[in-house]
Amino acid sequence: MALKSLKKQRRIQIIAVAAAALTVSTALIGYAMRDGINFFRAPSQIVEEPPAPNEVFRIGGLVEEGSLERGVGEQIRFSVTDGGASIPVVYTGVLPDLFEENQGMVGTGRYVNGVFEAHEILAKHDETYMPKEVVDALKEQGVYQEPDS
Repeated sequence: MALKSLKKQRRIQIIAVAAAALTVSTALIGYAMRDGINFFRAPSQIVEEPPAPNEVFRIGGLVEEGSLERGVGEQIRFSVTDGGASIPVVYTGVLPDLFEENQGMVGTGRYVNGVFEAHEILAKHDETYMPKEVVDALKEQGVYQEPDS
């Protein structure tokens, strides 16, 4: 009888330790990813419900025609639109080679005082590619045009 009781107790201890390890590892993974998870928003969504100034997220759409301004040094200003709304963007750095007006882009940064302050800008990498989130946002606004094949 004592042997069965000891085996049962050992099994319970192993299960408890495994559950505790699983809980700790899940908490550590969540903590590590807190800054790595960036939600996507279209310009219309930002206008409807502006995010907090400390929230990092991704914005995507088309670079609005006539909005690209190169400032002093490496600072660039432009607007990104999904056809329903337009958000001003400021970026300091070197833009990707394929970045131009009326082309798709995705930026990562914060929305502060009505301006999206980007710390990363990505442009489409060929003539037909555009991120799914950007395509969906443009289709929702009725301005997406299928690329010519």
